[in-house]
Amino acid sequence: MADFPTTARVVIIGGGVVGTSTLYHLAKAGWKDCVLLEKNELTAGSTWHAAGNVPNFAGSWAVMNMQRYGAKMYRTLGEDVDYPMNYHVTGAIRLAHSKERMQEFERVAGMGRYQGLQMDICTPAELKELNPFMETHDLAGGLWDPLDGDIDPAQLTQALAKGARDEGGRIERFCPVTSMDRDGDEWIVKTDKGDIRAEFVVNCAGYYAQRVGEMFKPFGGRTVPMVVMSHQYFLTEPIAELEEWTKEKGHKMPMIRDVDTSYYLRQDKHGLNLGPYERNCKAHWVTPEDPMPEDFSFQLYPDDLERLEWYIEDAMERVPLLGTAGVGRNINGPIPYAPDGLPMIGPMPGCPNAFEGHSFTFGIAQGGGAGKILSEWIMHGETEDDMWAVDPRRYTDYTDHDHCLSKALETYGHEYAMHFPHHEWPAGRNKKLSPVDADIRATGGQMGSYNGWERANWFAKEGDDTSEESTQTWERNGPWEQRIKEEVEAVRDGVGVLDLPGFSRFRLTGEGAAEYLRGMIAGALPKVGRMNLAYFADTRGRILTEMSVMRTGEEEFTLITAALAQWHDFDVLNKNLPAGLCLTDHTTEVSTLIVTGPKSRDLFENVGTDADLSTGWLTHQAATVAGKPVHLNRVSFAGELGWEVHADMVHIPALHAAITDEGATPFGMYALNSMRIEKGYRAWKGDLSTDYTLLEGGMERFVKFDKPQDFPGKAALASEKQSGRKKGFVTMTIDDECAFDAPYMSTIWKGDEVVGEVTSSAMGYRTNKCIALGMLRVDLLEPRTKLEVEIFGGRYGVTVQEDQPMWDPANERLRA
Repeated sequence: MADFPTTARVVIIGGGVVGTSTLYHLAKAGWKDCVLLEKNELTAGSTWHAAGNVPNFAGSWAVMNMQRYGAKMYRTLGEDVDYPMNYHVTGAIRLAHSKERMQEFERVAGMGRYQGLQMDICTPAELKELNPFMETHDLAGGLWDPLDGDIDPAQLTQALAKGARDEGGRIERFCPVTSMDRDGDEWIVKTDKGDIRAEFVVNCAGYYAQRVGEMFKPFGGRTVPMVVMSHQYFLTEPIAELEEWTKEKGHKMPMIRDVDTSYYLRQDKHGLNLGPYERNCKAHWVTPEDPMPEDFSFQLYPDDLERLEWYIEDAMERVPLLGTAGVGRNINGPIPYAPDGLPMIGPMPGCPNAFEGHSFTFGIAQGGGAGKILSEWIMHGETEDDMWAVDPRRYTDYTDHDHCLSKALETYGHEYAMHFPHHEWPAGRNKKLSPVDADIRATGGQMGSYNGWERANWFAKEGDDTSEESTQTWERNGPWEQRIKEEVEAVRDGVGVLDLPGFSRFRLTGEGAAEYLRGMIAGALPKVGRMNLAYFADTRGRILTEMSVMRTGEEEFTLITAALAQWHDFDVLNKNLPAGLCLTDHTTEVSTLIVTGPKSRDLFENVGTDADLSTGWLTHQAATVAGKPVHLNRVSFAGELGWEVHADMVHIPALHAAITDEGATPFGMYALNSMRIEKGYRAWKGDLSTDYTLLEGGMERFVKFDKPQDFPGKAALASEKQSGRKKGFVTMTIDDECAFDAPYMSTIWKGDEVVGEVTSSAMGYRTNKCIALGMLRVDLLEPRTKLEVEIFGGRYGVTVQEDQPMWDPANERLRA
């Protein structure tokens, strides 16, 4: 075809709302040479979905930000692009059947206030005023969101497409992609109409994203971790009473979300639309007997109303009006699910200049913000807000088909579930096991999953309630609390051992390795035989990641980082890796035992070692322990005398047995978290994220402004240093009696003014203080400043502490 484009700067695969939103944002930013390829017609999400909700909250701070942007954008989009759109702001009610759900709503309302959104906590009587068709006698209360609503998905997608075309974007309809190729630094996108050479390519293929993802596997890609679920909803015939009420009020009935029963109910014209997320849910296209068709456009699955029967009956009791009209139509169509139910938006793992924007369970609500985020990734290589919650690299090699299917069924069936801080979801587990996993469980280990690796969170004793039901609480007090306290005390007074598989571990070697790292990190490199923390910044000086750097030779380094950061941090190191350097991943080959406490040196002597145990803090050495080869790092995230024992997987059982036989007390991740917060040690993607600069994060001592290397963010940090930071990292004690640890992003108040947020919190059992780490407006960092923190709707007094660890501020125990 003569007019078919043969080159483009960006090719977007998929014409749903996310693809068109991405094209729209790129075109508006001046990127004209961008093409969207759509298999059939432009549609919003699945072609079967009649309309989409626009909720403001989906359980994640990053997603809430994304949806807030999209909802604001949609309000003026029709006018902005001169395309008519039906966007109804109806408001929405979320129903609570329990105290715990009301506490969650208080948390949501607090997050909303932080972002300038007003969400109101309601009594049952107030809910009845908002929606008179609803029965409220058995409710604890609810949450009113005045900005929720619905929008016509076809009109939304067409409006985005028109806006993109008006700004110079191009859309090719009826142009399915058949394969991918690579030529130098360019992608070659192959279609039946011809090939397109592009600098960037984006997989926005909706429920076909996994199939498109397979095209990238020859070039470093992986099987996309997703499953297609069957989602049903039905529409009633028109209801005269509802029509009369709508005409009288001049607006639709507010949407109802019964999040405990698990359905939404909203007005559709003059009828009702009921959409359950049933526990007895079903996936499609997951077996050889049920293959994904080549084209499912404008098609539906067969009705399966038996799955909905219980939910329909419950909804009819809640809103009797629902039972007064017949079923007009039942819809059963595909909806993509990632294992955690959140979309994948960001760099495609393993593939340069390739991105993903798919697996949206709420595509309409999230599409506007998703397009903004994807365009930022493409244009700048970073995003305005920290978007790790939806980054595709959060999934690594444990997400096989079994994991994805079992997690999708679990997540869909618990779409509105409360995510309690001590609850672990059971599906899709045991993908990566420590060599001593059986021993850990036999000792009472209650396990959690960290990048697929099973680790003990705490150790139960006989008689402790370890049921899943016991974790259904927001409170700190549970069967785990006394055990955590005992584990911390064992480390404080003696010696403890933590089995810690899954540290992300990379090896960097080759002539020029040291200079390459100097140009990547903000600070200095350690000498041979020593180790230090290194911080990587983005171009704006924000915290990209933290790694421990062990120097084993002049040009030889081992870099260790968080389990969850494995693919993210490998990308950070590998993205601009010079020719001649070798970067390899050894995460699955080596495991770690943390041995820490004032008696840890005695333990090693008794177990038997040829290591020099007198070497100082931040040293490392090859040695033997209990006759096994190890590498000992003189560090402790618990803030006590201690070592990390790194060894090949095959040697871990013998080492663990020798250490525990000598009297080391097993402790878990909850105890470690408590101790690291007492020391003010930051955790990745909580305290350390791209929402904060290195200077805001209190990391200036790790920044060498005088070194010659122009590391990323150097100019931005120098400018910030000169002008002054606007907020800073802070340690606070929660002084009022509080049954909860402050959740992530809890709001800090000075009177009626928002002045900061909590990034992590825990009870400190060595200091006997509830401690919160966070970010605070810079003028309030003075020690002994009195403020308040909002926790589940209550306000609790907090006091700013000195800029030093709460426990052992001089590090005397650590350096002993």
